[in-house]
Amino acid sequence: MPLALLALAVSAFGIGTTEFVMMGLLPNVADDLHTSVPTAGYLVSAYAIGVVLGAPLLTGLGSRVPRKKMLLLLMAVFTVGNLASALAPDFGWLIAGRLLAGLPHGAFFGVGAVVAARLVTEGRQARAVATMFLGLTVANIVGVPAATLLGQHLGWRATFLVVAAIGLAAMAALARLVPHIPVEAHQDVRRELRALGNRQVVLGLLTAVFGFAGVFAVYSYLSAMTTKAMGFGESSVTPVLALFGIGMTLGALAAGPLTDRALRPTLYGSLGALAVVLAVFPFVVHVTWAALVIVVLLGAVGFMTTTPLQMLVMNKAKDAPTLASASNHSAFNLANAGGAWLGGVAIAAGWGWTSPAFVGAVLAVAGLAIAMTAGYLDRTPNPNSRVVAGGPTTTRAPDRKTTSSRSGV
Repeated sequence: MPLALLALAVSAFGIGTTEFVMMGLLPNVADDLHTSVPTAGYLVSAYAIGVVLGAPLLTGLGSRVPRKKMLLLLMAVFTVGNLASALAPDFGWLIAGRLLAGLPHGAFFGVGAVVAARLVTEGRQARAVATMFLGLTVANIVGVPAATLLGQHLGWRATFLVVAAIGLAAMAALARLVPHIPVEAHQDVRRELRALGNRQVVLGLLTAVFGFAGVFAVYSYLSAMTTKAMGFGESSVTPVLALFGIGMTLGALAAGPLTDRALRPTLYGSLGALAVVLAVFPFVVHVTWAALVIVVLLGAVGFMTTTPLQMLVMNKAKDAPTLASASNHSAFNLANAGGAWLGGVAIAAGWGWTSPAFVGAVLAVAGLAIAMTAGYLDRTPNPNSRVVAGGPTTTRAPDRKTTSSRSGV
């Protein structure tokens, strides 16, 4: 794999750390800024809103910017957002800093996925994209626990200063390792918007919203489940979250080669497995060893959905994949917010701390139904067509291998 993928993974590590670390720092932030923990929870929402808004906006504005320069600009915004968070004088400014840090998230992964696919030969694109996402999963194993521990001992501001430093390191790696990749001559915002309106792209985004919401229906409350349902002490929360991150990493490693071999079957299989794991979750969490295994499995099958979904929207957007790829991360963050809300509704209704898992199972089944509907509708006049360098040619059937090419599709 090219070293440029390492630069993308380092960037993803920083983004993943700042996205998830706030969940562990909410009590510290609330105490320091004299607000309540529920109010401090708006800092999580602010980041998610930044992702949802920034993905289409920044991708559209940067549609004519060379890929490498765009990646550097996006990481610069990310770094400034985290620095602003660290220096925020009050809660309002911290909200603004989190919003700013979230803006480049979706656009970075959208552009980064296109770049990763162009760095490797045909048949290895999904593995390249999965390698970039490994930075995101490793952040949940190492970055988030370490950053949370740092914030608890040196103050939450120190956490965001360190993440800003990671952003600077990522910019240096991108500048040094990523080659110049010019924007295709035919690339423009109108073409990207037309690609985003493709029926298969829309169905792919809906699959992400519903399917991945099943993961976050449980993950959002995993800390509380660790103590209230699994029976572990508070000191076990960080190791349990790390186990989830290990599962994510295993899922990402498996998803790359499986997606390269058979995209839709990998998507169907991961969503189906996710539904089963979520349905079983409430029945095994009271057994210590089974609880730990099910957490790893949840992370693995949940994250196995991300690579095929990413490749699907890129493929179906044909020669204008960047906005669709970035919008996929908006869909994931909508899934984050929606899954957390529905899981909270189940708990508030008195159904128990494990009830979000049943909600998640229903959402995963809904995502699987949408994905299978999309597969059924995916009938084209020439089923062997794919796109290279902005024009059609022929290859194997698209569902046996991903149809990406070095043009970034």
